[in-house]
Amino acid sequence: MLTILGFAMIATFLVLIMMKKMSPIAALVLIPALFCVAVGKGAELGDYVIDGVGNLAPTAAMLMFAIVYFGVMIDVGLFDPIVRGILRFCKADPMRIVVGTAVLAAIVSLDGDGSTTFMITVSAMYPLYKRLKMSLVVMTGVAATANGVMNTLPWGGPTARAATALKLDAGDIFVPMIPALGVGLLAVILLAVVLGRRERKRLGILTLDEAIAQEPETVLVGAGGAAGGNDRTRKTSGGAGTGADAERTAAAHDGDADDDEGFKGLDPNRATLRPKLYWFNAGLTVALLTAMIMELMPIPVLFLLGAALALTVNFPHMSDQRARIAAHADNVLNVSGMVFAAAVFTGVLSGTGMVEHMADWLVGAIPDGMGPHMALVTGILSIPLTYFMSNDGFYFGVVPVLAEAGAAHGVSPLEIARASLVGQPLHMSSPLVPAVYVLVGMAKVEFGDHTRFTVKWAAVTSLVVLCAGLLFGII
Repeated sequence: MLTILGFAMIATFLVLIMMKKMSPIAALVLIPALFCVAVGKGAELGDYVIDGVGNLAPTAAMLMFAIVYFGVMIDVGLFDPIVRGILRFCKADPMRIVVGTAVLAAIVSLDGDGSTTFMITVSAMYPLYKRLKMSLVVMTGVAATANGVMNTLPWGGPTARAATALKLDAGDIFVPMIPALGVGLLAVILLAVVLGRRERKRLGILTLDEAIAQEPETVLVGAGGAAGGNDRTRKTSGGAGTGADAERTAAAHDGDADDDEGFKGLDPNRATLRPKLYWFNAGLTVALLTAMIMELMPIPVLFLLGAALALTVNFPHMSDQRARIAAHADNVLNVSGMVFAAAVFTGVLSGTGMVEHMADWLVGAIPDGMGPHMALVTGILSIPLTYFMSNDGFYFGVVPVLAEAGAAHGVSPLEIARASLVGQPLHMSSPLVPAVYVLVGMAKVEFGDHTRFTVKWAAVTSLVVLCAGLLFGII
């Protein structure tokens, strides 16, 4: 019964947010509360929620101060050269911009933290997407999928969990997987090319001077035309060559009224710029990311100290500090609120035992004849399971059971561990991953639009990694 109710709860949540019948925060709170009562454990709901909040509180604190920190870095102009550099490299070509998004997200993902990756990527790319009226779900989908592939780094989390759960060395798991993950990253780049070509067909190409100088309501070169020459009126998003429904929906939200706001990253005259402190801010950011990678302190503490130092040095007057905090309060509230709401969802899933029953049912449903192929089975199961449950639940609850079943048929635990990493490209768009709310919140994209657009592409990327692993004999 708990198995059915668990799947029903997840399905109800996904359907309601994708159909936009409820906001994600409301759905994350009310749906699990309702199902908790349905399983007869309504009296224990408070304990489940407190446990969930306790587990996610450090994440919420990290996100709060990270948003303030990177918000201040955007205000003072740290990322302006990156934005201008990408614009010059991309030559305002939508295809190059989407590819640039994938490459930037992959590079920044080397720090091992999804939230940081999304904040930096969106900070750099959002003004370009807004100015060229590109679909924002393309940006969030490509960034999330690229980060999902890179999330398998030993310090990213899943590999360390798999190593801990199966008592293996993380290097023995990860290093042989590099060729398969490289193929997965190439698949993301190819996806970016395909999506970028669709955006180019829909919008056309601007020159650099046009992208910077034109007013929001004017002028794109006609689709397929040369980047230069005379100005022409921009095509509407409903014209020929428009992409998927989710892209049209997101494009429809990119109203002209928001263009100037979205393009502030390139405004050379904003009052918050601190050009004399550029190298201080760059050094502080590098030091902060280095400390994160070296794990010198807990990440929430690092961002708390970094945000306090950045505010104090860049804005020594208290009134200016209050203004900067107020300017980013919406993002802080939206993201931290989403994380605490997700704590209700995860708390009920774990507390009621739904996660365990769902995992046991799935493992029990595997035919005995598939025993010698448990690595393949693990790779396939990792795609939906890491989407529907946390990495902790999957790697500490499900993977050991799969490894034990595989060992009975001579399948190495290393193969099981490597196969368990396959689902990470999809996992990074799971509603149970706090970082995804940073991504959609900063990009001003509806979570349902992001989910509807991204899931299919992320699942395909996961399958590509799995096939590459089988082809190379890694899994």
